[in-house]
Amino acid sequence: MSGSITDIKGITVGHYTDKKAKTGCTAVICQKGAVAGVDVRGSAPGTRETDLLRGYNSVERVQAIMLSGGSAYGLDAASGAMQYFEEQGLGVDVGIGVVPIVPAAVIFDLGVGDPKVRPGKAEGYAACKDAKASTPSGSIGAGTGATVAKAFGSRYAVNSGLGTACIELENGVKVGAIAVVNALGDIYDPATGELVAAANMDGKLTPCMDSAALGQAAFGNTTIGVVATNAKLTREEANKLASMAHDGLAMTIRPVHTSLDGDTFFAMSTGERECELLPVLVAGVRAVSAAILDAVRSAE
Repeated sequence: MSGSITDIKGITVGHYTDKKAKTGCTAVICQKGAVAGVDVRGSAPGTRETDLLRGYNSVERVQAIMLSGGSAYGLDAASGAMQYFEEQGLGVDVGIGVVPIVPAAVIFDLGVGDPKVRPGKAEGYAACKDAKASTPSGSIGAGTGATVAKAFGSRYAVNSGLGTACIELENGVKVGAIAVVNALGDIYDPATGELVAAANMDGKLTPCMDSAALGQAAFGNTTIGVVATNAKLTREEANKLASMAHDGLAMTIRPVHTSLDGDTFFAMSTGERECELLPVLVAGVRAVSAAILDAVRSAE
């Protein structure tokens, strides 16, 4: 499987990358606005504006989703995105101006590079200005400082990053995903059962699922991302798509949604194509799983 979330018309992606400090942020943008949903799992999330996406609230559309490093400090990158969209007059019209809606989620990468350098307002603005109808994978943007397989402690972790994938269904319906993979667990290819990434101990991949070493696990893990489609979804359906996206995590990351992970996935619908919901949900699972594998395999 290949492709990118930007294969969906109207979705662009921009990055700010600090290779020296090993952190960054990524903006997933739909300037015309997208119906959005979210599902937060794990016990250590860092998020912004997620309650707004629930089905009983008044605002349906977002301008962008901000994914960032920097732990909770990195949530400020969404403020830069708000400035960017306000300058263009995009957002919820409140009569005296607009309020751009930019939900966000972060990973903990403070222990990898310089913990005093975190993405903020300027970096979030820069990521939006960088937005293009294509995106690379690997150690870029919010995935710059990502690592996986930390159950034996961070010294045995392996590099990860940001990945993306897209699936095309009938009638031109597309479902794409972008994932920043900073998981506690190991990474498996669900199609083959292959162990793709695990703790590097004495030059050997050492899986953690059957190990008592989970008690040594390092603090600060999370997989975050966006699954997007050009299928027409209601907000409740977008929330269901975000929920099903976590099946892609569970197929690929073991263990997942732990007490030391803050896994969060957003969904975006541009609403251009009519489609039954179930095929979109299943494609979302596949796209997320493929994006996770792309993140790990593309990492520096």
